[in-house]
Amino acid sequence: MERPPWAPRSIDISVPSVARIYDYYLGGSHNFEVDRQAARRAMEFLPGLPKIMQANRAFMRRAVRFALAEGITQFLDIGSGIPTFGNVHEVAQGASPGSRVVYVDHDPVAVTHSQAVLARNEDADVVAADLRKPREILASPQVQRLLDLNRPVALLLVAILHFVDDSDDPQGAVAELRDALAPGSLLILTHASYEGIPLPQERRLGAVDVYHDIRNPLIMRTREEIARFFEGYDMVEPGLVPMALWRPETAPEDEDPYAFAGFAGVGRLGAARAKAGRHHAAGAAGTQVPCTRRNGRGA
Repeated sequence: MERPPWAPRSIDISVPSVARIYDYYLGGSHNFEVDRQAARRAMEFLPGLPKIMQANRAFMRRAVRFALAEGITQFLDIGSGIPTFGNVHEVAQGASPGSRVVYVDHDPVAVTHSQAVLARNEDADVVAADLRKPREILASPQVQRLLDLNRPVALLLVAILHFVDDSDDPQGAVAELRDALAPGSLLILTHASYEGIPLPQERRLGAVDVYHDIRNPLIMRTREEIARFFEGYDMVEPGLVPMALWRPETAPEDEDPYAFAGFAGVGRLGAARAKAGRHHAAGAAGTQVPCTRRNGRGA
Protein backbone atom coordinates (compact mmCIF):
# COMPACT_ATOMS: atom_id res chain seq x y z
CA MET A 1 0.00 0.00 0.00
CA GLU A 2 1.51 3.32 -1.08
CA ARG A 3 1.67 6.02 1.58
CA PRO A 4 0.11 9.31 0.41
CA PRO A 5 2.03 12.56 1.07
CA TRP A 6 -0.44 13.70 3.77
CA ALA A 7 -0.03 10.54 5.89
CA PRO A 8 2.40 10.95 8.82
CA ARG A 9 5.26 8.44 8.79
CA SER A 10 4.43 7.45 12.36
CA ILE A 11 1.11 5.77 11.55
CA ASP A 12 0.54 2.19 10.44
CA ILE A 13 -1.57 2.53 7.29
CA SER A 14 -2.47 -1.18 7.42
CA VAL A 15 -4.57 -0.66 10.59
CA PRO A 16 -8.05 0.96 10.36
CA SER A 17 -8.74 4.18 12.25
CA VAL A 18 -12.18 5.27 13.46
CA ALA A 19 -11.35 8.89 12.53
CA ARG A 20 -10.57 7.88 8.96
CA ILE A 21 -13.60 5.57 8.77
CA TYR A 22 -15.77 8.50 9.88
CA ASP A 23 -14.10 10.62 7.19
CA TYR A 24 -15.05 7.98 4.61
CA TYR A 25 -18.69 7.92 5.77
CA LEU A 26 -18.81 11.70 5.26
CA GLY A 27 -17.36 11.47 1.76
CA GLY A 28 -13.87 12.66 2.72
CA SER A 29 -10.62 11.69 1.04
CA HIS A 30 -8.29 11.26 4.03
CA ASN A 31 -8.74 7.53 4.44
CA PHE A 32 -7.02 4.36 3.26
CA GLU A 33 -8.35 1.21 1.63
CA VAL A 34 -8.14 -0.60 4.98
CA ASP A 35 -10.49 2.05 6.43
CA ARG A 36 -12.87 1.78 3.49
CA GLN A 37 -12.95 -2.01 3.81
CA ALA A 38 -13.88 -1.79 7.49
CA ALA A 39 -16.55 0.83 6.74
CA ARG A 40 -18.06 -1.30 3.97
CA ARG A 41 -18.12 -4.34 6.28
CA ALA A 42 -20.02 -2.34 8.91
CA MET A 43 -22.39 -1.03 6.24
CA GLU A 44 -23.24 -4.59 5.21
CA PHE A 45 -24.98 -4.84 8.58
CA LEU A 46 -25.97 -1.19 8.96
CA PRO A 47 -26.32 0.44 5.53
CA GLY A 48 -27.50 3.71 7.06
CA LEU A 49 -24.20 4.47 8.79
CA PRO A 50 -23.33 7.39 6.45
CA LYS A 51 -26.74 8.92 7.14
CA ILE A 52 -26.19 8.56 10.89
CA MET A 53 -22.88 10.41 10.56
CA GLN A 54 -24.47 13.13 8.44
CA ALA A 55 -27.21 13.59 11.06
CA ASN A 56 -24.50 13.80 13.71
CA ARG A 57 -22.70 16.57 11.80
CA ALA A 58 -25.95 18.42 11.15
CA PHE A 59 -26.72 18.40 14.88
CA MET A 60 -23.23 19.69 15.64
CA ARG A 61 -23.71 22.65 13.31
CA ARG A 62 -27.12 23.48 14.82
CA ALA A 63 -25.67 23.27 18.33
CA VAL A 64 -22.75 25.56 17.44
CA ARG A 65 -25.19 28.13 16.05
CA PHE A 66 -27.24 27.80 19.26
CA ALA A 67 -24.12 28.46 21.34
CA LEU A 68 -23.36 31.57 19.28
CA ALA A 69 -26.92 32.78 19.77
CA GLU A 70 -26.33 32.38 23.52
CA GLY A 71 -23.30 34.66 23.27
CA ILE A 72 -20.66 31.92 23.46
CA THR A 73 -17.72 32.39 21.11
CA GLN A 74 -15.26 29.86 22.58
CA PHE A 75 -15.32 26.21 21.54
CA LEU A 76 -13.39 23.16 22.77
CA ASP A 77 -14.04 20.24 20.42
CA ILE A 78 -12.64 16.96 21.78
CA GLY A 79 -12.55 14.02 19.40
CA SER A 80 -12.83 16.45 16.51
CA GLY A 81 -11.64 14.04 13.83
CA ILE A 82 -10.45 14.90 10.34
CA PRO A 83 -11.68 18.34 9.20
CA THR A 84 -14.47 18.25 6.65
CA PHE A 85 -16.76 20.89 5.20
CA GLY A 86 -18.79 22.68 7.88
CA ASN A 87 -16.42 22.07 10.77
CA VAL A 88 -16.83 23.96 14.06
CA HIS A 89 -14.44 26.80 13.21
CA GLU A 90 -16.13 27.35 9.83
CA VAL A 91 -19.60 27.53 11.37
CA ALA A 92 -18.55 29.63 14.36
CA GLN A 93 -16.21 32.05 12.62
CA GLY A 94 -18.49 32.34 9.62
CA ALA A 95 -21.30 33.60 11.85
CA SER A 96 -19.15 35.38 14.46
CA PRO A 97 -15.65 36.39 13.27
CA GLY A 98 -13.13 36.15 16.08
CA SER A 99 -14.70 33.06 17.62
CA ARG A 100 -12.00 30.86 19.07
CA VAL A 101 -11.82 27.11 18.53
CA VAL A 102 -9.51 24.44 19.91
CA TYR A 103 -9.74 20.98 18.39
CA VAL A 104 -8.48 17.88 20.22
CA ASP A 105 -7.77 14.47 18.74
CA HIS A 106 -5.29 11.66 19.25
CA ASP A 107 -5.38 10.39 15.66
CA PRO A 108 -2.20 11.57 13.87
CA VAL A 109 -3.96 12.03 10.51
CA ALA A 110 -6.67 14.14 12.16
CA VAL A 111 -4.09 16.29 13.94
CA THR A 112 -1.81 16.71 10.90
CA HIS A 113 -4.67 17.63 8.56
CA SER A 114 -6.15 20.00 11.13
CA GLN A 115 -2.79 21.76 11.43
CA ALA A 116 -2.70 22.22 7.66
CA VAL A 117 -6.28 23.52 7.51
CA LEU A 118 -5.72 25.94 10.41
CA ALA A 119 -2.24 27.13 9.45
CA ARG A 120 -3.34 30.71 8.78
CA ASN A 121 -6.17 30.84 11.31
CA GLU A 122 -4.99 32.71 14.39
CA ASP A 123 -8.22 31.97 16.25
CA ALA A 124 -8.16 28.18 15.94
CA ASP A 125 -5.66 25.45 16.76
CA VAL A 126 -5.42 21.71 17.39
CA VAL A 127 -4.08 19.67 20.32
CA ALA A 128 -2.77 16.12 20.02
CA ALA A 129 -4.33 14.68 23.18
CA ASP A 130 -6.78 12.14 24.55
CA LEU A 131 -10.17 12.70 26.19
CA ARG A 132 -9.14 10.26 28.90
CA LYS A 133 -6.48 12.76 30.06
CA PRO A 134 -8.44 15.99 30.52
CA ARG A 135 -5.74 17.74 32.57
CA GLU A 136 -3.34 17.49 29.64
CA ILE A 137 -5.95 19.07 27.38
CA LEU A 138 -6.68 21.92 29.78
CA ALA A 139 -2.99 22.60 30.38
CA SER A 140 -2.06 22.57 26.70
CA PRO A 141 -0.52 25.74 25.24
CA GLN A 142 -3.31 25.90 22.65
CA VAL A 143 -6.07 25.98 25.27
CA GLN A 144 -4.08 28.38 27.42
CA ARG A 145 -3.57 30.74 24.48
CA LEU A 146 -7.02 30.69 22.90
CA LEU A 147 -9.60 29.99 25.59
CA ASP A 148 -10.51 32.03 28.63
CA LEU A 149 -11.97 29.51 31.08
CA ASN A 150 -13.32 32.36 33.22
CA ARG A 151 -15.89 32.88 30.45
CA PRO A 152 -18.40 30.38 29.04
CA VAL A 153 -17.06 27.75 26.68
CA ALA A 154 -18.98 25.32 24.48
CA LEU A 155 -17.47 21.88 25.13
CA LEU A 156 -18.16 19.49 22.26
CA LEU A 157 -18.04 15.73 22.86
CA VAL A 158 -19.58 14.71 19.56
CA ALA A 159 -19.42 11.01 18.60
CA ILE A 160 -16.48 10.38 20.94
CA LEU A 161 -17.74 8.92 24.23
CA HIS A 162 -19.00 5.72 22.59
CA PHE A 163 -15.34 4.88 21.92
CA VAL A 164 -14.42 5.14 25.62
CA ASP A 165 -15.00 2.02 27.67
CA ASP A 166 -16.41 2.26 31.18
CA SER A 167 -13.09 0.89 32.48
CA ASP A 168 -11.46 4.14 31.30
CA ASP A 169 -13.92 6.20 33.40
CA PRO A 170 -15.47 8.46 30.76
CA GLN A 171 -17.81 9.83 33.44
CA GLY A 172 -14.82 11.03 35.42
CA ALA A 173 -13.19 12.66 32.39
CA VAL A 174 -16.39 14.53 31.50
CA ALA A 175 -16.79 15.66 35.13
CA GLU A 176 -13.20 16.93 35.28
CA LEU A 177 -13.73 18.98 32.14
CA ARG A 178 -17.02 20.31 33.54
CA ASP A 179 -15.32 21.37 36.76
CA ALA A 180 -12.89 23.57 34.81
CA LEU A 181 -15.66 25.49 33.03
CA ALA A 182 -17.32 28.78 33.90
CA PRO A 183 -21.06 29.26 34.57
CA GLY A 184 -23.08 29.41 31.38
CA SER A 185 -20.81 26.95 29.57
CA LEU A 186 -22.46 24.36 27.35
CA LEU A 187 -21.90 20.62 26.92
CA ILE A 188 -22.75 19.57 23.35
CA LEU A 189 -22.87 15.78 23.12
CA THR A 190 -23.89 12.93 20.83
CA HIS A 191 -23.65 9.23 21.56
CA ALA A 192 -24.40 6.00 19.70
CA SER A 193 -27.15 3.73 20.98
CA TYR A 194 -29.04 0.66 19.82
CA GLU A 195 -32.20 2.67 20.40
CA GLY A 196 -33.61 4.13 17.23
CA ILE A 197 -31.74 1.93 14.74
CA PRO A 198 -34.44 0.66 12.35
CA LEU A 199 -33.02 -2.89 12.07
CA PRO A 200 -33.21 -6.20 13.96
CA GLN A 201 -30.80 -6.56 16.88
CA GLU A 202 -28.60 -9.12 15.10
CA ARG A 203 -27.86 -6.60 12.35
CA ARG A 204 -27.01 -3.92 14.91
CA LEU A 205 -24.70 -6.31 16.73
CA GLY A 206 -22.98 -7.20 13.46
CA ALA A 207 -21.98 -3.60 12.84
CA VAL A 208 -20.71 -3.22 16.42
CA ASP A 209 -18.65 -6.41 16.01
CA VAL A 210 -16.80 -4.86 13.06
CA TYR A 211 -15.50 -2.08 15.33
CA HIS A 212 -14.53 -4.68 17.93
CA ASP A 213 -12.60 -6.60 15.26
CA ILE A 214 -10.55 -3.51 14.35
CA ARG A 215 -9.70 -2.95 18.03
CA ASN A 216 -11.85 0.15 18.39
CA PRO A 217 -14.83 -1.19 20.36
CA LEU A 218 -18.04 0.75 19.97
CA ILE A 219 -19.75 1.10 23.36
CA MET A 220 -23.50 1.35 22.81
CA ARG A 221 -25.18 2.95 25.82
CA THR A 222 -28.83 3.43 26.71
CA ARG A 223 -30.46 6.85 26.89
CA GLU A 224 -30.35 6.65 30.69
CA GLU A 225 -26.62 5.88 30.66
CA ILE A 226 -25.91 8.72 28.22
CA ALA A 227 -27.92 11.16 30.33
CA ARG A 228 -25.46 10.64 33.22
CA PHE A 229 -22.78 12.50 31.27
CA PHE A 230 -24.90 15.63 31.77
CA GLU A 231 -24.63 15.45 35.56
CA GLY A 232 -24.23 19.00 36.84
CA TYR A 233 -25.76 20.55 33.72
CA ASP A 234 -29.29 21.81 33.15
CA MET A 235 -30.64 20.30 29.96
CA VAL A 236 -31.52 22.73 27.18
CA GLU A 237 -34.85 22.05 25.49
CA PRO A 238 -35.78 19.63 23.97
CA GLY A 239 -33.47 17.58 26.20
CA LEU A 240 -31.67 14.38 25.26
CA VAL A 241 -33.38 13.25 22.06
CA PRO A 242 -32.66 11.46 18.77
CA MET A 243 -30.27 13.63 16.74
CA ALA A 244 -32.82 14.61 14.10
CA LEU A 245 -35.21 15.89 16.79
CA TRP A 246 -32.85 18.39 18.45
CA ARG A 247 -34.11 21.78 17.24
CA PRO A 248 -34.55 20.56 13.65
CA GLU A 249 -34.40 22.99 10.75
CA THR A 250 -36.39 20.69 8.46
CA ALA A 251 -39.51 18.63 9.09
CA PRO A 252 -38.52 15.48 11.04
CA GLU A 253 -40.95 13.39 8.98
CA ASP A 254 -38.81 14.16 5.94
CA GLU A 255 -35.69 12.69 7.54
CA ASP A 256 -34.18 9.32 6.76
CA PRO A 257 -35.09 6.78 9.50
CA TYR A 258 -31.40 6.34 10.33
CA ALA A 259 -31.17 10.00 11.35
CA PHE A 260 -33.04 9.05 14.55
CA ALA A 261 -30.38 6.56 15.69
CA GLY A 262 -28.38 7.61 18.74
CA PHE A 263 -28.94 10.59 21.02
CA ALA A 264 -27.97 14.25 21.11
CA GLY A 265 -28.31 16.93 23.72
CA VAL A 266 -27.01 20.22 25.07
CA GLY A 267 -26.59 21.05 28.74
CA ARG A 268 -25.94 24.43 30.40
CA LEU A 269 -23.70 24.71 33.44
CA GLY A 270 -25.32 26.58 36.30
CA ALA A 271 -23.52 29.05 38.55
CA ALA A 272 -23.70 26.97 41.75
CA ARG A 273 -22.42 23.81 40.11
CA ALA A 274 -19.65 25.64 38.28
CA LYS A 275 -18.43 27.37 41.44
CA ALA A 276 -18.28 24.09 43.36
CA GLY A 277 -16.62 22.29 40.48
CA ARG A 278 -13.96 24.90 39.85
CA HIS A 279 -13.09 24.97 43.58
CA HIS A 280 -12.69 21.18 43.49
CA ALA A 281 -10.63 21.31 40.29
CA ALA A 282 -8.30 23.95 41.70
CA GLY A 283 -7.83 21.98 44.90
CA ALA A 284 -7.11 18.74 43.05
CA ALA A 285 -4.58 20.42 40.80
CA GLY A 286 -2.99 22.39 43.61
CA THR A 287 -3.29 25.54 41.53
CA GLN A 288 -5.83 27.71 39.80
CA VAL A 289 -7.93 26.39 36.97
CA PRO A 290 -6.37 27.51 33.65
CA CYS A 291 -7.98 30.71 32.47
CA THR A 292 -5.38 32.67 30.57
CA ARG A 293 -6.86 33.99 27.37
CA ARG A 294 -4.96 37.11 26.38
CA ASN A 295 -5.76 39.91 23.99
CA GLY A 296 -2.64 39.18 21.95
CA ARG A 297 -1.17 35.90 20.73
CA GLY A 298 1.04 33.68 22.81
CA ALA A 299 2.36 36.03 25.46
